[in-house]
Amino acid sequence: MRGLVLGGTSSGVGKTVATLALLRAAEEAGHAVQPAKAGPDFIDPSHHAVVADQPSRTLDAWLEGTDGLRRNYHRGEGDCCVVEGVMGLYDGDGSSTAMVAEALDLPVVLVVDATAGMESVAATALGFEEYAARANRDIDVAGVIAQRAHGGRHADGIRDALPDELTYFGRIPPTPDLEIPDRHLGLEMGEESPVDDDALAAAAEHLRVDALLDVAREPPEPESERGAPADPTDARIAVADDAAFCFRYPATLERLRERAEVVTFAPTAGDDLPDCDGVYLPGGYPELHVDALAGSPALATIGERASEGLPILGECGGLMALAESLTTADGETGAMAGVLPAEIEMRDRYQALDHVEMRATDRTLTADSGQCLRGHEFHYSEASVGRDANFAFEMERGDGIDGERDGLTEYRTLGTYGHVHAESGAFDRFLDRV
Repeated sequence: MRGLVLGGTSSGVGKTVATLALLRAAEEAGHAVQPAKAGPDFIDPSHHAVVADQPSRTLDAWLEGTDGLRRNYHRGEGDCCVVEGVMGLYDGDGSSTAMVAEALDLPVVLVVDATAGMESVAATALGFEEYAARANRDIDVAGVIAQRAHGGRHADGIRDALPDELTYFGRIPPTPDLEIPDRHLGLEMGEESPVDDDALAAAAEHLRVDALLDVAREPPEPESERGAPADPTDARIAVADDAAFCFRYPATLERLRERAEVVTFAPTAGDDLPDCDGVYLPGGYPELHVDALAGSPALATIGERASEGLPILGECGGLMALAESLTTADGETGAMAGVLPAEIEMRDRYQALDHVEMRATDRTLTADSGQCLRGHEFHYSEASVGRDANFAFEMERGDGIDGERDGLTEYRTLGTYGHVHAESGAFDRFLDRV
């Protein structure tokens, strides 16, 4: 499957809208398109999935390693893949867009904000291309998409100013209907606030889709097979799946389904916990659904089953739901499952944002003693933990729960602020423990 990367000059330049427009344009041209996202984000991929009608692949060198990243790419389906970058092209010491493009040997199309520029757009693009050598990155900047660019003289001026080695691949017009609302943690989810379909179709017409797909390349195969075999188990894993628990990587569910039976439930809709051998509570927005969760039979049952030794894994939002209470930024407090000795409060600004590395201090649900897991954390909540709290991990990088540790444990329940990818092996070990 051939692919290309849409990288940006910075965060907020309009990469997501440009990606959605290209997904739409490629489908209109008769291609089966696989979306993907560089970096650990859950929100942008939700918009990809709405337009492409299939899950977006997560491509992150820190979470997956080079071979894991390539394996995840090649599990996609379609004849072409459009990868949306993260932040600016070279930003991020854990996994930048440039690192992902280099690992996959894919060309980069630079999304440049042309709101108040014309010839300067070309100068910006040329600088990003030439900086690759200085940054010791073996990447190919193939050309530009001019974001928020008018037609006529504006578009012509940008195209004419580009040097021969950089192609003008079209523009995204400045249309208010293409703006995506945002909130804490980023944009609103694709199911909540999809981009206006007519505006997206109109924007897609201004992209040179044939020229874009002509520069796409086939990435190399991974050099090694995945470490852990996908031996089936007879386990039944319950996975929370609703607006409060919506942050999960497609590869995680794929891995769970390869080795176990997966049944989903929606705590905010009043579902009780299904009959199961283990529970996975992904991240999401529990703070937006405090009343529904406080009255959820599922959380009450999780509290009971946890004390009986049921293995339960919660990540970020899952950790919050497993705590004793959750207080919103407006001061509303609701009782949660009460499994982990912590009280959670939302803050007005983020408390942690980084790639993380966690070293297990003892054998736990997702790691053996001394083993390191790489993941990602991004949360606005703060946890106040009891003095007798037990932690599973010490932080080699990142903040975790208290600045030094992550992974609250009680019974056979583990709650972390860190999100991990299936390529880490964490979910295989979880199934083995179950």
